[in-house]
Amino acid sequence: MDKLLTYLYNLERRGVKVGLEHTRQLLDVIGNPQSNFRSIHVAGTNGKGTTCAMIASILRAGGIRTGLYTSPHLIKFNERIRVNGEPITDTEIIKFVNRYKDSFDSIPVTFFEVTTAMAFWYFENNLVDIAVIETGLGGRLDSTNVLLPELSVITPIDLDHCHILGKTVQKIAKEKGGIIKPKTPVVIAPQNKETFQVLEGISNRNDSPHYSVEKPKSIKCDWVYMNTEFKIKNEKYSIPLLGEHQTTNAATAIKAIEVFDKNLSYQTIIKGLNKTVWPGRFQKMHGQKPIFYDVAHNSHGLIAVLKTFELLFTEKPIGLIALREDKELDAIAKIIKDRFSELIPVFSDNADLWHPSELSQKLKIYEINNNPSDNIYRNIFELKKKVKYNKPALIFGSHYIAEDVFKVFDFSFDSGII
Repeated sequence: MDKLLTYLYNLERRGVKVGLEHTRQLLDVIGNPQSNFRSIHVAGTNGKGTTCAMIASILRAGGIRTGLYTSPHLIKFNERIRVNGEPITDTEIIKFVNRYKDSFDSIPVTFFEVTTAMAFWYFENNLVDIAVIETGLGGRLDSTNVLLPELSVITPIDLDHCHILGKTVQKIAKEKGGIIKPKTPVVIAPQNKETFQVLEGISNRNDSPHYSVEKPKSIKCDWVYMNTEFKIKNEKYSIPLLGEHQTTNAATAIKAIEVFDKNLSYQTIIKGLNKTVWPGRFQKMHGQKPIFYDVAHNSHGLIAVLKTFELLFTEKPIGLIALREDKELDAIAKIIKDRFSELIPVFSDNADLWHPSELSQKLKIYEINNNPSDNIYRNIFELKKKVKYNKPALIFGSHYIAEDVFKVFDFSFDSGII
């Protein structure tokens, strides 16, 4: 299995290809499985994975057999493709790759194109009633955009992957809004005025009814019990995730369900939200101490996470930061400056991350004091000693340090259900 996954990951060397031609060719080879199940398609910059997980959890609570396709994974490749919360098995991955490997080379397709086709193939074979599909990068030219969904969902949009999607939020919104299909309803999460106008314009040109998400009210967070309560239209809701930004994701999921299937009751929505599991998002890593891990890696995500810290704690957190080299460091630096009592750039062998000393020098250009370290394990162990009840810590910046973080905390990542 390891050898096969190495082969798949090596397909990333073919780069990021924007366009649907190769995806369509591969799907033709495997019988166009995407035509044989219903789908909800989700794009955006922040919260799209969480929103997908919430939508899928509500659908499952309503007794609907549900597929879920998200990326990237935290620990195991299998996490990306799930049916009723259960990840795809190694056996099924091997079967798919062995059957269609010749086509991967002859077309040729990228890692994400192969993974997308595998997900669609798996969902068809497992007779899902509905699949919730997260875009990988962008929307208009993303591999997943071969779908003809019954509903499109756009989560909050911000600057990310600017070298591919565009240098302004409006240009990025145009790419993300490319998943909006003619005469197909679209749910739009709260956006800034200019972004909303772009998405509204795309919806109108496609004759697609669009539904705005109402901002939640009466928000209360409790880090000890890992719970956030809020209200929408005087109805009470609760989620096992922390932060105002998570209530926006929940509100988007609720509106998506209301538009998709009005027969799903308030009680079903409550049950589904309460059962949502989505690791790596303001995740409490220690039983008693406020040590959290969050994959936030752009300005919008970090604003949300740090705002939550300021609501919950009076002291600044200690920060362990890891970033991939393709992140918008200028925007990130402006957000994190003066927000930590101590900041430590750390490293992992699991991805193309900045080396701590290099990231340290770049942060110092922005007058951000920091102390780099190339031993993430030692730093996390030291965190456990430093952190007190009101002296929190945040490990952040990348999905790709998850394995290291979970290993140190002896955290069993995936029980098999999400």
